Amino acid sequence: MPDSVSSVTFPPAFLWGAATSAYQIEGAVREDGRTPSIWDTFSHTPGRTIGGDTGDIAVDHYHRYRDDVALMADLGLNAYRFSVSWSRVQPTGRGPAVQVGLDFYRRLVDELLERGIKPAVTLYHWDLPQELEDAGGWPERDTAYRFAEYARLVGEALGDRVDNWITLNEPWCSAFLGYGSGVHAPGRTDPAASLRAAHHLNLAHGLGATALRSATPARSQVAISLNSSVVRPLSQDPADLDAARRIDDLANGVFHGPLLRGAYPETLFASTASVTDWSYVLDGDLRTIKAPLDALGLNYYTPSLVSAGTGKAGGPRADGHGASEHSSWPAAEDVLFHQTPGERTEMGWTIDPTGLHELIMRYTREAPGLPLYITENGAAYDDKPDADGRVHDPERIAYLHGHLAAVRRAIADGADVRGYYLWSLMDNFEWAYGYSKRFGAVYVDYRTLERTPKSSARWYGEAARTGVLPGVGTTV
Repeated sequence: MPDSVSSVTFPPAFLWGAATSAYQIEGAVREDGRTPSIWDTFSHTPGRTIGGDTGDIAVDHYHRYRDDVALMADLGLNAYRFSVSWSRVQPTGRGPAVQVGLDFYRRLVDELLERGIKPAVTLYHWDLPQELEDAGGWPERDTAYRFAEYARLVGEALGDRVDNWITLNEPWCSAFLGYGSGVHAPGRTDPAASLRAAHHLNLAHGLGATALRSATPARSQVAISLNSSVVRPLSQDPADLDAARRIDDLANGVFHGPLLRGAYPETLFASTASVTDWSYVLDGDLRTIKAPLDALGLNYYTPSLVSAGTGKAGGPRADGHGASEHSSWPAAEDVLFHQTPGERTEMGWTIDPTGLHELIMRYTREAPGLPLYITENGAAYDDKPDADGRVHDPERIAYLHGHLAAVRRAIADGADVRGYYLWSLMDNFEWAYGYSKRFGAVYVDYRTLERTPKSSARWYGEAARTGVLPGVGTTV
């Protein structure tokens, strides 16, 4: 890793942010007209989450948002990415908005702007209203049209004060973990449904982007956040290369193909022919999906290492996406996933900043001229307060330093990366892992809900204020 000043100094306009999502932090799940989302239902189903944990209270951001915004400002952040709860704004997924739900987000945005923090609004971070799931969920085409209506409602309410919009967060997880392996809500395990869901999520993005543009000022910037995978073959054997290509199609091509090129990979169609005939891709869909993007969000945590297998046993279960007897990879159940070498986080994910650089440069080539944002990157560790109540997390500081240095190298190599959003602002409900994994730069005592900035939060805040990465061992 280069040690020159140019490798650690960022452009003056670079956004230094943190990210969260509604169900993971808000709580207040039954207040002000909010109705259940698929994650309310899933987390209340026995055996679905570790310890039976739910987001009923989460970290009570709904009532503590002013203090949380003040904390961001104190740290020196100049951007914040959060998601809107669809069930809070449009409880049935249909019809008019509930104004008291929108008022919460109006107040949050006003608080951010007053503190000089730029809001980035994600419309969908996995919390589909349960009534829409009862009607078929993402495998049904109508859900995409319902999303466009919801996007318009939120755009009309917040468009006068929000410039940066993200339609969907990680549609791969919504489709393949929600409807394939079942480790995420709604917990269905149907390979064909997962591919239908992927297409309708793509369609929802296109329809939602168009609805946003019609409802917001011309200055609005519309993006999508993809958890594009860095897929590496175990060897250069043709069978391993083919396995990597198949996983790349399912992880990446299924989304960036139609989004960026207006076409699904032909190899994806061929590989999944045993599961679906793709007849739900209708005339005009690809044109809709390829709505112009103003930016692309990239979420990165760890690379994937794959090889050809000899059968279905044990393959996708080692892919880092949770334990299931069902696969996240339709028609690729025979592909084997391997643990990449190196140090690991508490999630068991290998720490490899080179993968982030590789990912950024891939999209710099595949979408030239499209600005990029790192909309999620971070690590879970077993953080605990010391005797004085301080929380030291040197491992996270090292993780952030390595990955931010990789971002800066990509900028030096010609990539147009304009911001970085740390995942996550604070410890929260980590989906099926409940409260057992801590990704936050701010420690949350789940009994008292007291917030304590970890040493990584102060380190990151110093980088945000100066545009220069402090040393890994720097105490701020």
